[in-house]
This record gives sequence, C-alpha cells and structure tokens, in this order.
Amino acid sequence: MLKLVVLDGYALNPGDLSWNGFGQLADLIVYERTHVDLIAERAADAELVLTNKTPLSAETIANLPPLKYIGVLATGYNVVDVKAARARGITVTNVANYGSHSVAQLAFALVLELSHNVGLHNSAVKNGTWSQNPDWCFWLKPQLELYGKIMGIVGFGRIGREVAKIAQAFGMGLVIANHGNPDVSDFHGATVAPLEDFLRQADIVSLHCPLTPLTQNLISRERLALMKPNAFLVNTSRGQLIVEQDLVEALNSGRLAGAAVDVISSEPPRQDNPLLSAKNCIITPHMAWATKEARSRLMEIAVKNLDAFLAGQPVNVVS
Repeated sequence: MLKLVVLDGYALNPGDLSWNGFGQLADLIVYERTHVDLIAERAADAELVLTNKTPLSAETIANLPPLKYIGVLATGYNVVDVKAARARGITVTNVANYGSHSVAQLAFALVLELSHNVGLHNSAVKNGTWSQNPDWCFWLKPQLELYGKIMGIVGFGRIGREVAKIAQAFGMGLVIANHGNPDVSDFHGATVAPLEDFLRQADIVSLHCPLTPLTQNLISRERLALMKPNAFLVNTSRGQLIVEQDLVEALNSGRLAGAAVDVISSEPPRQDNPLLSAKNCIITPHMAWATKEARSRLMEIAVKNLDAFLAGQPVNVVS
C-alpha cells in the first residue's frame, strides 16, 4: 500500500468521525496538527498527503520527492502551491458542495442574532435584569421583523441559493448582485442588480462568493457608504472580501447598523484585529462548515477522491 499522511486531521475529525475509509485505501498516519517545520519530516516518504489548512508551498513540495497526490480537505485550496504541484505531476483535489445547508443555516443564525440579539437577552435574564424589571417584558435593543425586508446575496452558487430559499420562507424579498450572471429563474420575484444598485436596495447583505482577485476587498468604505444605515452585513464566505477597518469605521460611526462574520482576514485573529472591538459586530470562529453532517459528507467525498485517483481516474481535480 502507498503511504498516506494526514497533516492536520483535528480540524475535520476531532474524534467524532472515522478515518477507516482512508485506512482501507492506504497505509494511513493521522497527525492532529503539523507545524510547517515538521511537514518534510512527517511526510518524507509519503506518496499521498491530505491537508486542511497546513500550507504546502513550492519549497515544501520540492522536499517531498515521493509525493504523487495532495487531497485538500476543504473547498478552498490556496494552501497548496498548485503551480508547483502541477509542475511535478502531482494531482491536487479538493472537496466542494459538502456544506451548503450548514453554511446557509449559520448565515441565517447570524441574521437572526442581529435581528433579535438572543444571546444578549439571555445573558440579561440570567443576570437578573428581567427579575428586577417593573414590566412583564423588556428588550435591550430594537427587534427586527424580517418579513418584507430585502435579502441581498452576493454569490449565487449552491450556498447563496440555499440562503435565498430560507429568506423566501421568512417572507423576504430577494435581490441578487450581478456577479457571475446569476440564474434566478427558480426564485419568484427575485431581481438581479449591479453591485452598487444592489447595495442601495438590500436590508441585509450576505456574502457567498469565493475569494478571487475580483472579489478581494469587495466591500470597502465606498461601497459601505451605499448601504442603508439600518442595514446588516453578513459574511460566511472569506474574510478578505471585506476591508475590515472600513467596516469597523462604518459600525462605530453608526453608518451601518450591524455586521456578523464567521470569517476574518487572518485566522485565528490577531488581538489587534479592529473587528474584535467594533460596535454591533458578531464574530464566530469559522464554524459554518463544521456540523457533523457536513464534515461527514466532506470525509466521504475526500475518500472517493483518493479512491478515484488510485484507480487512475481522478475526480475533483483542481485546475
């Protein structure tokens, strides 16, 4: 059997899934985490390597002579120098379309948290505020009804479309940014608008596009200024889509009502990241993808990717 090394298995499988599918295909070694300085040592004689976020640079790839296959345990594959791998004849695969339902679910969890501040009110009740209140109810921040509001979606792939379905179930209207010629024929009443017009219309803007040279810094000071002052911004895609300092300024000045992000520009965050202290900003730790159901699908697809490669018919190859 060929040797398979998993460099950072903990992210995908902290213990609630099984690696047996891979173990049936190769001589398997799983490391929970691997510092970049240990990659060459741990994968020195491996023909097959799996990584989630452990980077495989051109230099690292050059130090792994037997390497024939890199399986990325994620959709994004920027952790791999694909050009260097291709030059060596190394196949690189990724896993897409495993977590659409989970990511859409968290996106709307963030929308609902911005609308109702459930966590804030739960803490207030447990801290005694309700018990000491002279009235039978109270609220610390205005409550927002989603019915009739406009959900704006940037990136209308599988995740964006799942978000659109949930939005319509809440009775929201849909406006889709004209990014990648989105097909809205399945969504009655949805409209498509250029980004600037889109930002003016939406009550909630939800980002679901990949990070590319065209989308990096997509949401900047100038575009934030186009949004309604009472609008919310939600990002469950990639942190680099937003100029974070510009978002902080919009939030702190009251130019924007609120934001909720599951992703930031550098993960985990540096302590000086301005979003950490911004007003009306919810941050979750890049967890939208991480339901057990989604991770199980990811694992299953990754096993199939490797099986297909070993059979000489690779699938989900990064181009």
